[in-house]
Amino acid sequence: MKLSIVIVNWNTKRQLKWCLNYIHQRTKNLLYEIFVVDNASEDGSDKMVEENYPEVKLIKNSSNLGFARANNQAIKRAGGEYILLLNSDTKILDEALNKMVQCMDENKNCGVLGCKLLNPDGTLQPSCRRFPTIKDQVIILLKLHNLFTNLAAIRSYYMLDWKHDKERKVDQVMGACFMVRKKVIDEVGMLDERYFIWFEEVDFCKRVKMAGYEVFFMPDAEVIHEKAASFNQIMTLKKQMLMNNSMLRYFKKHHPLWEYIIIMILYPFSLFLSLAVQILTIFKPIKKNKSL
Repeated sequence: MKLSIVIVNWNTKRQLKWCLNYIHQRTKNLLYEIFVVDNASEDGSDKMVEENYPEVKLIKNSSNLGFARANNQAIKRAGGEYILLLNSDTKILDEALNKMVQCMDENKNCGVLGCKLLNPDGTLQPSCRRFPTIKDQVIILLKLHNLFTNLAAIRSYYMLDWKHDKERKVDQVMGACFMVRKKVIDEVGMLDERYFIWFEEVDFCKRVKMAGYEVFFMPDAEVIHEKAASFNQIMTLKKQMLMNNSMLRYFKKHHPLWEYIIIMILYPFSLFLSLAVQILTIFKPIKKNKSL
Protein backbone atom coordinates (compact mmCIF):
# COMPACT_ATOMS: atom_id res chain seq x y z
CA MET A 1 0.00 0.00 0.00
CA LYS A 2 1.48 3.32 -1.07
CA LEU A 3 -0.84 5.82 0.63
CA SER A 4 -3.26 5.83 3.56
CA ILE A 5 -5.64 8.81 3.59
CA VAL A 6 -7.10 9.76 6.97
CA ILE A 7 -10.08 12.13 7.16
CA VAL A 8 -11.44 13.25 10.52
CA ASN A 9 -15.05 14.38 10.26
CA TRP A 10 -17.33 16.29 12.60
CA ASN A 11 -20.70 17.39 11.18
CA THR A 12 -19.42 18.16 7.69
CA LYS A 13 -21.48 15.68 5.68
CA ARG A 14 -21.72 17.87 2.56
CA GLN A 15 -18.01 18.69 2.48
CA LEU A 16 -17.01 15.11 3.25
CA LYS A 17 -18.98 13.79 0.28
CA TRP A 18 -17.26 16.24 -2.06
CA CYS A 19 -13.88 15.38 -0.53
CA LEU A 20 -14.32 11.65 -1.15
CA ASN A 21 -15.63 12.23 -4.68
CA TYR A 22 -12.64 14.38 -5.59
CA ILE A 23 -10.16 11.83 -4.22
CA HIS A 24 -11.67 9.11 -6.43
CA GLN A 25 -11.90 11.37 -9.49
CA ARG A 26 -8.46 12.98 -9.25
CA THR A 27 -6.28 10.13 -7.98
CA LYS A 28 -5.32 7.58 -10.64
CA ASN A 29 -2.68 4.83 -10.82
CA LEU A 30 -2.00 5.01 -7.10
CA LEU A 31 -2.71 2.27 -4.57
CA TYR A 32 -4.42 3.93 -1.61
CA GLU A 33 -6.87 3.34 1.21
CA ILE A 34 -9.20 5.80 2.91
CA PHE A 35 -10.11 6.03 6.58
CA VAL A 36 -12.91 8.30 7.78
CA VAL A 37 -12.92 8.86 11.53
CA ASP A 38 -16.28 10.31 12.53
CA ASN A 39 -16.24 12.21 15.81
CA ALA A 40 -19.87 11.62 16.81
CA SER A 41 -21.43 13.70 14.03
CA GLU A 42 -25.15 14.41 14.28
CA ASP A 43 -25.73 15.17 10.59
CA GLY A 44 -25.76 11.62 9.23
CA SER A 45 -22.17 11.69 7.98
CA ASP A 46 -21.51 8.10 9.05
CA LYS A 47 -24.58 6.72 7.26
CA MET A 48 -23.66 8.68 4.12
CA VAL A 49 -20.23 7.03 4.08
CA GLU A 50 -21.63 3.55 4.75
CA GLU A 51 -24.24 3.83 1.98
CA ASN A 52 -22.14 5.54 -0.71
CA TYR A 53 -18.52 4.56 -0.06
CA PRO A 54 -18.36 0.92 1.12
CA GLU A 55 -14.64 0.80 0.37
CA VAL A 56 -13.92 3.48 2.99
CA LYS A 57 -12.79 2.20 6.38
CA LEU A 58 -15.13 3.99 8.77
CA ILE A 59 -14.31 4.49 12.44
CA LYS A 60 -17.28 5.78 14.44
CA ASN A 61 -16.65 7.47 17.78
CA SER A 62 -19.33 7.96 20.41
CA SER A 63 -17.96 11.40 21.33
CA ASN A 64 -15.78 14.10 19.80
CA LEU A 65 -12.24 12.95 20.59
CA GLY A 66 -10.53 15.89 18.96
CA PHE A 67 -8.28 16.04 15.90
CA ALA A 68 -5.08 14.42 17.16
CA ARG A 69 -6.66 11.46 18.93
CA ALA A 70 -9.05 10.72 16.05
CA ASN A 71 -6.23 10.79 13.49
CA ASN A 72 -4.16 8.47 15.64
CA GLN A 73 -6.99 5.91 15.66
CA ALA A 74 -6.62 5.53 11.89
CA ILE A 75 -2.83 5.91 11.83
CA LYS A 76 -2.57 2.79 14.04
CA ARG A 77 -4.43 0.80 11.37
CA ALA A 78 -2.88 2.43 8.30
CA GLY A 79 -0.86 0.25 5.96
CA GLY A 80 0.52 2.91 3.64
CA GLU A 81 4.15 3.88 3.15
CA TYR A 82 2.86 7.46 3.44
CA ILE A 83 -0.03 8.76 5.49
CA LEU A 84 -2.06 11.79 4.43
CA LEU A 85 -4.03 13.69 7.04
CA LEU A 86 -6.72 15.41 5.00
CA ASN A 87 -9.45 17.78 6.14
CA SER A 88 -13.01 16.89 5.18
CA ASP A 89 -13.48 20.39 3.69
CA THR A 90 -10.92 19.89 0.92
CA LYS A 91 -11.10 19.08 -2.80
CA ILE A 92 -8.14 17.43 -4.54
CA LEU A 93 -7.18 18.99 -7.87
CA ASP A 94 -5.28 17.55 -10.85
CA GLU A 95 -3.83 14.38 -9.31
CA ALA A 96 -2.35 16.36 -6.42
CA LEU A 97 -1.88 13.23 -4.32
CA ASN A 98 0.10 11.50 -7.06
CA LYS A 99 2.39 14.54 -7.24
CA MET A 100 2.85 14.59 -3.47
CA VAL A 101 3.72 10.89 -3.35
CA GLN A 102 6.25 11.40 -6.15
CA CYS A 103 7.81 14.29 -4.22
CA MET A 104 8.13 12.10 -1.11
CA ASP A 105 9.68 9.32 -3.20
CA GLU A 106 12.28 11.72 -4.58
CA ASN A 107 13.14 13.41 -1.25
CA LYS A 108 14.03 10.67 1.21
CA ASN A 109 14.76 13.13 4.03
CA CYS A 110 11.30 14.70 3.73
CA GLY A 111 9.34 13.75 6.83
CA VAL A 112 6.30 15.98 6.26
CA LEU A 113 4.99 17.43 3.00
CA GLY A 114 2.40 20.14 2.41
CA CYS A 115 0.88 21.38 -0.84
CA LYS A 116 -0.54 24.65 -2.15
CA LEU A 117 -3.95 25.36 -0.60
CA LEU A 118 -6.50 27.48 -2.43
CA ASN A 119 -9.60 29.25 -1.19
CA PRO A 120 -12.90 28.22 -2.85
CA ASP A 121 -12.58 31.26 -5.16
CA GLY A 122 -9.19 30.04 -6.38
CA THR A 123 -7.04 32.56 -4.51
CA LEU A 124 -4.01 31.50 -2.51
CA GLN A 125 -4.53 30.34 1.08
CA PRO A 126 -1.15 30.72 2.81
CA SER A 127 -0.41 27.38 4.46
CA CYS A 128 3.18 27.61 5.72
CA ARG A 129 4.38 29.29 8.89
CA ARG A 130 7.52 29.68 10.90
CA PHE A 131 7.56 28.14 14.35
CA PRO A 132 5.75 30.24 16.97
CA THR A 133 7.69 32.73 19.09
CA ILE A 134 6.57 34.47 22.25
CA LYS A 135 6.41 37.78 20.38
CA ASP A 136 4.04 36.74 17.59
CA GLN A 137 1.82 34.65 19.88
CA VAL A 138 1.38 37.53 22.36
CA ILE A 139 0.31 39.73 19.46
CA ILE A 140 -2.21 37.10 18.37
CA LEU A 141 -3.55 36.55 21.90
CA LEU A 142 -4.21 40.27 22.28
CA LYS A 143 -5.76 40.46 18.78
CA LEU A 144 -3.30 43.18 17.80
CA HIS A 145 -2.70 41.50 14.45
CA ASN A 146 -6.27 42.43 13.49
CA LEU A 147 -5.56 46.11 14.13
CA PHE A 148 -1.97 46.28 12.90
CA THR A 149 -1.88 43.96 9.91
CA ASN A 150 1.65 44.84 8.80
CA LEU A 151 3.57 44.06 11.99
CA ALA A 152 6.98 42.55 11.21
CA ALA A 153 6.56 39.70 13.72
CA ILE A 154 3.22 38.67 12.20
CA ARG A 155 4.47 38.93 8.63
CA SER A 156 7.39 36.70 9.57
CA TYR A 157 5.25 34.15 11.46
CA TYR A 158 2.71 33.79 8.62
CA MET A 159 5.50 33.94 5.99
CA LEU A 160 3.76 36.81 4.20
CA ASP A 161 7.10 37.73 2.63
CA TRP A 162 6.81 34.68 0.35
CA LYS A 163 4.38 33.90 -2.47
CA HIS A 164 4.12 30.12 -1.97
CA ASP A 165 5.28 29.71 -5.54
CA LYS A 166 8.41 27.57 -5.15
CA GLU A 167 9.26 24.25 -3.56
CA ARG A 168 11.20 24.83 -0.34
CA LYS A 169 11.89 23.63 3.18
CA VAL A 170 9.74 25.30 5.86
CA ASP A 171 9.15 25.02 9.61
CA GLN A 172 5.54 23.87 9.45
CA VAL A 173 2.70 23.27 7.00
CA MET A 174 -1.03 23.45 7.68
CA GLY A 175 -2.68 20.23 8.80
CA ALA A 176 -5.45 20.46 6.18
CA CYS A 177 -3.36 18.41 3.73
CA PHE A 178 -0.45 16.93 5.65
CA MET A 179 1.51 14.01 4.18
CA VAL A 180 3.81 12.09 6.54
CA ARG A 181 6.29 9.31 5.97
CA LYS A 182 5.15 6.29 8.03
CA LYS A 183 8.77 5.57 8.93
CA VAL A 184 8.95 9.01 10.56
CA ILE A 185 5.82 8.38 12.63
CA ASP A 186 7.37 5.12 13.85
CA GLU A 187 10.45 7.09 14.90
CA VAL A 188 9.05 10.29 16.46
CA GLY A 189 5.63 9.04 17.56
CA MET A 190 2.10 9.91 16.53
CA LEU A 191 0.26 13.17 17.08
CA ASP A 192 0.29 14.34 20.69
CA GLU A 193 -3.24 13.61 21.91
CA ARG A 194 -3.01 16.24 24.64
CA TYR A 195 -3.84 18.76 21.90
CA PHE A 196 -7.59 18.62 21.28
CA ILE A 197 -7.36 20.92 18.26
CA TRP A 198 -4.71 23.37 16.99
CA PHE A 199 -0.93 23.16 17.40
CA GLU A 200 -0.85 19.36 17.04
CA GLU A 201 0.66 19.65 13.55
CA VAL A 202 3.04 22.40 14.74
CA ASP A 203 4.22 20.13 17.54
CA PHE A 204 4.61 17.22 15.12
CA CYS A 205 6.65 19.30 12.64
CA LYS A 206 8.84 20.46 15.52
CA ARG A 207 9.55 16.86 16.56
CA VAL A 208 10.18 15.82 12.95
CA LYS A 209 12.80 18.54 12.50
CA MET A 210 14.37 17.75 15.87
CA ALA A 211 14.77 14.16 14.64
CA GLY A 212 16.75 15.37 11.62
CA TYR A 213 14.05 15.21 8.94
CA GLU A 214 12.74 18.10 6.83
CA VAL A 215 9.32 19.66 6.28
CA PHE A 216 8.72 20.43 2.60
CA PHE A 217 6.21 22.58 0.72
CA MET A 218 5.43 21.92 -2.95
CA PRO A 219 3.31 24.35 -5.04
CA ASP A 220 2.65 21.99 -7.98
CA ALA A 221 0.05 20.00 -6.02
CA GLU A 222 -3.09 22.06 -5.39
CA VAL A 223 -6.01 21.47 -3.04
CA ILE A 224 -9.07 23.64 -2.44
CA HIS A 225 -9.67 24.18 1.27
CA GLU A 226 -12.94 25.62 2.55
CA LYS A 227 -11.23 26.24 5.92
CA ALA A 228 -12.68 25.63 9.40
CA ALA A 229 -15.91 23.96 8.24
CA SER A 230 -16.08 21.98 11.47
CA PHE A 231 -14.93 24.56 13.96
CA ASN A 232 -16.97 27.42 12.54
CA GLN A 233 -19.80 25.61 14.33
CA ILE A 234 -18.24 26.45 17.71
CA MET A 235 -18.80 29.79 19.44
CA THR A 236 -15.88 32.23 19.47
CA LEU A 237 -15.17 32.01 23.21
CA LYS A 238 -14.89 28.22 23.20
CA LYS A 239 -12.62 28.31 20.15
CA GLN A 240 -10.37 30.80 21.94
CA MET A 241 -10.19 28.51 24.97
CA LEU A 242 -9.26 25.54 22.81
CA MET A 243 -6.57 27.54 21.02
CA ASN A 244 -5.18 28.96 24.29
CA ASN A 245 -4.99 25.51 25.85
CA SER A 246 -3.09 24.18 22.85
CA MET A 247 -0.77 27.18 22.82
CA LEU A 248 -0.01 26.65 26.51
CA ARG A 249 0.71 22.97 25.87
CA TYR A 250 3.08 23.81 23.02
CA PHE A 251 4.98 26.48 24.97
CA LYS A 252 5.27 24.27 28.03
CA LYS A 253 6.71 21.52 25.86
CA HIS A 254 9.06 23.46 23.58
CA HIS A 255 9.80 26.87 25.16
CA PRO A 256 11.37 28.30 28.33
CA LEU A 257 9.23 28.46 31.46
CA TRP A 258 9.07 32.27 31.49
CA GLU A 259 7.42 32.28 28.05
CA TYR A 260 4.86 29.73 29.22
CA ILE A 261 4.08 31.96 32.21
CA ILE A 262 3.50 34.98 29.93
CA ILE A 263 1.01 32.99 27.87
CA MET A 264 -0.69 31.88 31.08
CA ILE A 265 -0.98 35.48 32.32
CA LEU A 266 -2.49 36.66 29.03
CA TYR A 267 -4.96 33.74 28.86
CA PRO A 268 -7.88 35.57 30.59
CA PHE A 269 -7.31 38.77 28.59
CA SER A 270 -7.66 36.87 25.31
CA LEU A 271 -10.87 35.25 26.58
CA PHE A 272 -12.28 38.66 27.46
CA LEU A 273 -11.48 39.98 23.97
CA SER A 274 -13.07 36.92 22.35
CA LEU A 275 -16.17 37.29 24.51
CA ALA A 276 -16.45 40.93 23.45
CA VAL A 277 -16.23 39.90 19.79
CA GLN A 278 -18.85 37.20 20.35
CA ILE A 279 -21.26 39.66 21.99
CA LEU A 280 -20.80 42.20 19.22
CA THR A 281 -21.45 39.49 16.62
CA ILE A 282 -24.67 38.44 18.35
CA PHE A 283 -26.08 41.94 18.67
CA LYS A 284 -24.99 43.29 15.31
CA PRO A 285 -28.03 41.89 13.39
CA ILE A 286 -30.39 43.31 16.06
CA LYS A 287 -29.05 46.81 15.48
CA LYS A 288 -29.61 46.44 11.77
CA ASN A 289 -33.20 45.32 12.25
CA LYS A 290 -33.96 48.32 14.48
CA SER A 291 -32.87 50.70 11.75
CA LEU A 292 -35.30 49.26 9.22
